[in-house]
Amino acid sequence: MFDQIVERLHDPAVYSIPAVALLIVIELVAIRFSDDEELTGYDLKDHTASIVTGLGALGWSTLMRVVALALYVPVYEYVAPFHLSPSFWGTWVVLFFGVDFLLYWNHRASHAIRLIWAGHQVHHSSQYFNLSTALRRKWAQWFEKMIWLPLPLLGVHPALVFATQSVHLLYGLFAHTEKIRKLPRPIEFLLVTPSHHRVHHGIEPEYIDKNFSSILIIWDRMFGTFQAEMGRPTYGLTKQIETYNIWKIQVHEFANMIRDVRQARTWRHRLGYVFGPPGWRPGETRANAVAGSASGTAAAAD
Repeated sequence: MFDQIVERLHDPAVYSIPAVALLIVIELVAIRFSDDEELTGYDLKDHTASIVTGLGALGWSTLMRVVALALYVPVYEYVAPFHLSPSFWGTWVVLFFGVDFLLYWNHRASHAIRLIWAGHQVHHSSQYFNLSTALRRKWAQWFEKMIWLPLPLLGVHPALVFATQSVHLLYGLFAHTEKIRKLPRPIEFLLVTPSHHRVHHGIEPEYIDKNFSSILIIWDRMFGTFQAEMGRPTYGLTKQIETYNIWKIQVHEFANMIRDVRQARTWRHRLGYVFGPPGWRPGETRANAVAGSASGTAAAAD
């Protein structure tokens, strides 16, 4: 275990911490002296909550990777029919598209299943949209660490998988800003841009459950979840939590879910509150759940 933790020090995400800190400071100064009235600005308490949450998430991620590797390494060593060499260019093609594709479906599931959303809502809980928002990550990372099984089965070493995931996380930093409006059309068509990701963080009905992609926006275009930015979104949760308490940000939706399960009268309803979509209530369809949630009458959903 100690060796795995030491190995984490070679993670691209860890190496990037000084650069990320510098970029956040630069953006703060740019926002402070900007006369753009459409910027949501920033709040130092919100920034602090996001940064502390991110540091905690980095620690939890290290522990969860150790657990995940206990599964993935034996799968890679003894179950995979062949091993893809890191020196083979095709390995990196499989890695890039495989990680991006699995991240899309992981992200989409995080918005469709309340148990997973209860962790993911942490990332959406800020009512601001800036580089520090990218650091506001969940500590309940058990699901996202379990989605990589297809890649070790295809012969990709688990260490390469996690390193590539870190690269995707770093790309996500670029997507969390209001200072970049629109990029050239070819880029907007192919890649996730700040414009696309602002939509994803919006709570307007037309923006909910849109733009799940990590680097390539083509997955949203292919699977019908793409939405162009039509106006500056309102950020946060449809039922804002109004707190900077790190622990409450992490656990409040789990507490809401447990409360609903305890009050449910049937096992079907209990399972619905756990595995149904965010905002689900007995007798509601997904569309009704989203509509109710968007109007602020249901549990926080996005």
